[in-house]
Amino acid sequence: MGSLVLTDLHACVVTDEGETQILKGVSLTIESGTTHAVMGPNGSGKSTLAYVIAGHPKYRVTSGQITLDGVDVLGMSVDARARAGLFLAMQYPVEVPGVSVSNFLRTSVTAIRGEAPKLRTWVKEMKDAMVALQMDPAFAERNVNEGFSGGEKKRHEILQLSLLNPKFAVLDETDSGLDVDALRTVSEGVNAFREQSAAGVLLITHYTRILQYIKPDFVHVFVDGRIVKSGGADLANALESEGYEQFAPASA
Repeated sequence: MGSLVLTDLHACVVTDEGETQILKGVSLTIESGTTHAVMGPNGSGKSTLAYVIAGHPKYRVTSGQITLDGVDVLGMSVDARARAGLFLAMQYPVEVPGVSVSNFLRTSVTAIRGEAPKLRTWVKEMKDAMVALQMDPAFAERNVNEGFSGGEKKRHEILQLSLLNPKFAVLDETDSGLDVDALRTVSEGVNAFREQSAAGVLLITHYTRILQYIKPDFVHVFVDGRIVKSGGADLANALESEGYEQFAPASA
C-alpha cells in the first residue's frame, strides 16, 4: 500500500502581471486502491490542484508538502514525478503535430518502464487497450490530439492511463465535453484500470454524472482554494440537489 499526501498546500499562479494565490491550505491523503472525487464550482482551484501535483511550471508552491510514499514530490522534475508513478489526464490535452499516437505511447511507456517493449508485444498490448476503449486501430497512426474530437482526446488520455499503469492518477475533468456514450466508455476504461491495479485515483469534476459510473470512496467539496467539506459518495448527491452556494467563501 502506498499514499499520496498533500499537507497544508499553498500555491499561486505566475503570470506577466504577477502572482495570484490559488491554493490556500489543501490537506488530503489518497491511499492506494481508493478513489477520491474533488467537486467544486468554476474558478475554485480544482485544476490548479491537479497541475501543482503534476509539477506545471506555471504554478509555484509557496508552502506545504506533497509526498509520494513518503518521498518529497516538490523536489522532483515533471518527468521524475511521472516515473515515480504520478499521472495527469488533462482537461484540455494539447496537440503534438508530427508525432503519431503509436510512437508517443511507446516512447512514454519506454520512459516509465526503463526499457522499450518488444515491438511485437507492444503492438498487441496497444491494440488490446484500444479495443477496450472502442477505438479504431487506425487511431494509432494519427498525430497526437491533432483534429481529435473531445471524446477522442479523452479516450486517448485513458489509453495512456491504461498503458502507463501509474501508482496514482489525477483525472482533471475527464467528463468535460463528452456525450453520454463517450462518458460511459471512458468511465469503463477508468474502472478497468482501477480493477487491474492498486492505484489511487483523484477525480476532479463539476458534476455528479461521471460519478454514476465511477464510484468514489470519498468526496471532497473544493471552494476558494481549499477543501471545505469531505464525506462519502452521498455527499455528491447532496451537492447535486443543493449546489455549492452553501459553501461560498463568506459562509465557509
